[in-house]
Amino acid sequence: MIGFYDYTVWLTYLSFISACTGIYLTLAYSLPMYGIVCLLISGLCDAFDGKVAATKKDRTELGKKFGIQIDSLSDVVAFGILPGVVGIGEFRAFKAANGGAQQKGIIFVSVVAFIITIMYMLAAYIRLAYYNVTEEERQKVENGRRTTYQGLPVTSSALVFPLLYLLQKISNEIFVTGYFAVMLIMSFAFLLNIPIKKPGFKGILIMTAIGGVELALLLLFKYAF
Repeated sequence: MIGFYDYTVWLTYLSFISACTGIYLTLAYSLPMYGIVCLLISGLCDAFDGKVAATKKDRTELGKKFGIQIDSLSDVVAFGILPGVVGIGEFRAFKAANGGAQQKGIIFVSVVAFIITIMYMLAAYIRLAYYNVTEEERQKVENGRRTTYQGLPVTSSALVFPLLYLLQKISNEIFVTGYFAVMLIMSFAFLLNIPIKKPGFKGILIMTAIGGVELALLLLFKYAF
């Protein structure tokens, strides 16, 4: 079979599988909360896939290039497509609960939600394609990993949107409005040409702990109230 299947890409594949599962559950069964859970799982996998890959000292150049490509392709689905699908799923549920298409202005709001979703997905897509090109060029002249991001990394969605989802327990309207407003802001932040320091291993552990707390709160609100 073509492709690479050693342990350095397992977490990346798992992130992709989790993202596809979240999209399926949101669209087929109207379960956007489980889409958010899958987003958190993808974020966890992405946080450590680079660390795992770095432990293999005999990676070929072809293997490294494949790793760059497969990581970005997975990120497009997990942190670009999945958050947009969850947003549309929640908007659809909110619309149904508030009179559906008969509600005044709902068509206009639906169009705005669609445009914002497309902008968010496109920005993530552009950012990750740009990263692939520049990372290959960087590795020709530099060793090691990057120390900074250019603009907001798409993986930040793994913490931002679960946090927003908790607002649903305060108000569905606030949650839906806030969700799309944040998507719009992030779509611009993805493309900003400003350096952002990459977190070290300690920072990754802290973000993982935050994600764990978010997951625990989501499940608590889902099943305890």
